[in-house]
Amino acid sequence: MALTKQKIGADYDEALRVIAPMFGLREMASPIPRFELADSDMPADAAYQLIHDELQLDGTPVLNLASFVTTWMEPQADKLCIEVAGKNFIDQEEYPATNKIEQRCISIIADLFHATAEGERAIGTSTIGSSEAIHLCGLAMKRNWINRQAAKGADTSRPNLVMSAAVHVTWEKFCRYFDVECRERPLAEGRYVIDPEDAMAACDENTIGVVGILGTTYTGHFEPIKDLNDALVALNDRTGWQIALHVDAASGGFVAPFAYPDLEWDFRLPSVRSINVSGHKYGLVYPGVGWAIWREAGDLPQELIFHDSYLGNDQSTFDLNFSKPSASIIGQYYNFVRLGRAGYTAVMSNLLETYGFLDETVHSRGRCEVLSESGNLPVLCVRLTPDLQASAHDVAHHLRQRGWIVPAYSMPPAVEDMTVLRCVVREGFSRDLGDQLLEALNDVIRELEKNPPARPKPRRRSKQRVC
Repeated sequence: MALTKQKIGADYDEALRVIAPMFGLREMASPIPRFELADSDMPADAAYQLIHDELQLDGTPVLNLASFVTTWMEPQADKLCIEVAGKNFIDQEEYPATNKIEQRCISIIADLFHATAEGERAIGTSTIGSSEAIHLCGLAMKRNWINRQAAKGADTSRPNLVMSAAVHVTWEKFCRYFDVECRERPLAEGRYVIDPEDAMAACDENTIGVVGILGTTYTGHFEPIKDLNDALVALNDRTGWQIALHVDAASGGFVAPFAYPDLEWDFRLPSVRSINVSGHKYGLVYPGVGWAIWREAGDLPQELIFHDSYLGNDQSTFDLNFSKPSASIIGQYYNFVRLGRAGYTAVMSNLLETYGFLDETVHSRGRCEVLSESGNLPVLCVRLTPDLQASAHDVAHHLRQRGWIVPAYSMPPAVEDMTVLRCVVREGFSRDLGDQLLEALNDVIRELEKNPPARPKPRRRSKQRVC
């Protein structure tokens, strides 16, 4: 029975437990429960319309400048992804062509990153984003360290991992989930990346690895990977510790090879033993797909690889998930085939030109200090000048009212008093949209200058992470 106005007024909580759409579909003449299954089914078109309309409350993906994740692919890629939506990637016996395509992607990425292995001998795996890839690479570093320690009869109970405070929260999750001490090194005003000398000072015989970030989520800066490598080579030569260097290239792994081909950050550096990269960021694929790549077979301990045969053949796996979709892997291969080096280079060049336009324009208008720099990710990170009587959160809130999703957040420890705004330039964010964003930003700043917001009481700051 449909809810009456009197019933809603009398029992609002009960009203929230049902979906009672206001449009007059005959199939939706009666409400359906919100938190449990209805007793009967409904027509497919009605179910589609119900969910479609509710999703209109989401933000517009092309205006979501908070996310690094791809929001657009070509229609042909969409078609391929739909065609393989029903294929469970793990069924290698049933879907051998899909499995071969994954290996081709691994080989292509390994070649981009200058791994020593060639062709099908490249060592890597697809993952559900860089988060899973980070856990796998971290586990490989930990197991290699345990094996080295055990071989010399040393203690294996206190592993640690050295990284900057600008790491993605996934690294803290890895350390907590897998009992590794997280040794985060602080940033500093004007330095938003790790300091190699400070990182080496944090290492000891229990260090399983050092993490360098090719594009932080906070400011888009590339950490000094080559300097970390050189310092680690010297440290390992002096101590015999064999500490690995892992590169978190979640965001920059598909930018640097095309935008900065001469930049040394990958397997050209001897200490780099593993790299993770997100295909669903600048790899230009819908979420979620990531890749974990190792320098050579010895960097991936064999005891971490599982063999099973209950899907029809003997297959080896190294993953945290078992079942996973094939669509993103096929989408990644489509981009590799479709774009090639020239296509990816053109895309990254366009994104960096748009970033340069935003950077120059924002800098010239004098209301924001640009923290990001050219030569890194196409990510614009700014903080407001002190004379503006408004916070970055105020600006983000007013931009959201105009449809723009621009995150405001505090920086990591040691610079946590600094609050910034960040705009990720992705494919689909055109120069024209950049003009409109800057116009909206100017309007918001002028409005806040005329009507400064009342300052709330300071709140105790909880630790936050930027994704």
